Amino acid sequence: MAVKSPCIDLCAFDGKTGFCTGCYRTRAEARDWKKMTDHRRHQILNERPRRQEKLGRGATQASKHD
Repeated sequence: MAVKSPCIDLCAFDGKTGFCTGCYRTRAEARDWKKMTDHRRHQILNERPRRQEKLGRGATQASKHD
């Protein structure tokens, strides 16, 4: 089964990190998601907590958007 996209239709990219403030992927990752292997998709999803921290949004803040 393919890994579902983390997109929550809240696309706004942070100028400093390049991460989407909704799903925490880069523009390239969001664009290429359908072409990626499930392994690569899991890698990106596993980086979410680190990316949230880079944006200054800890897990408690991010859960408001989930």
